[in-house]
Amino acid sequence: MIAITGATGQLGQHVIEELLKTVPANQIVAIVRNPAKAEALSQQGIVVRKADYTDEAAFTTALNGVDKLLLISSSEVGQRATQHQNVINAARAAGVKFIAYTSLLHADKSPLGLHVEHVDTEKALAESGIPYALLRNGWYTENYLASAPPALEHGVFIGAAGEGKIASATRADYAAAAAKVVSEEGHAGKVYELAGDYGWTLNELAAELSKQSGKTVTYQNLSEADFAAALKSVGLPAGLADMLADSDTGASKGGLFDDSKTLSKLIGRPTTSLAESVKAIL
Repeated sequence: MIAITGATGQLGQHVIEELLKTVPANQIVAIVRNPAKAEALSQQGIVVRKADYTDEAAFTTALNGVDKLLLISSSEVGQRATQHQNVINAARAAGVKFIAYTSLLHADKSPLGLHVEHVDTEKALAESGIPYALLRNGWYTENYLASAPPALEHGVFIGAAGEGKIASATRADYAAAAAKVVSEEGHAGKVYELAGDYGWTLNELAAELSKQSGKTVTYQNLSEADFAAALKSVGLPAGLADMLADSDTGASKGGLFDDSKTLSKLIGRPTTSLAESVKAIL
């Protein structure tokens, strides 16, 4: 059996869609915090089990009979290392034979503050004795396109990435890679640096929004502090705003760029282009 943590999350749902193409539904275990949100998964014949990243005992129970686990990183920045350790401990206790983990692009040398907890988790996996693979995911294109509606409304896209190239891909692209690695054999010991086929700058994103919408959108580069303040002023929680601003600064230093095309080679098709993604949201 193959288990997925965070199965009702945005990435988790895409992974399950991919897995269902090759894996029988009754061989997929969706691990969720709130089973009520997983009703649609149950109706497809997927096994739904309740566990929280904070509860090692519940996770041990949820992983009963599971051979392979996709550990999708927790969304709770600042608590991830401890939460992931709980899951790894549970996997070892339950006899899981393989773990694929969604880490961060070039986690071992990334300028993004987010890298610290991913490196801690990678170390925990190395020490666990369980065979594993690292899916070092770059940025989701959706992370930036969430800001497209206000940018189109006000004619300005703000950020702090300067002219840093961002080799993003969609959640569906990363999910295809995760499903492949967790369902096939031969991936143990591999480190995959996953990113989109082509890098783009926030200036280029603004230009693409302008081109496809017919409205003029310009990019305004801010300092990290000013960008964080702007995000907080529109209601983003302080921790999230600071993390996004730090990540933009990291992007300006090349932290979100990779041109190895490892992702497209792994999934056997080109990654979704920025133009396609913009068209989809418009």
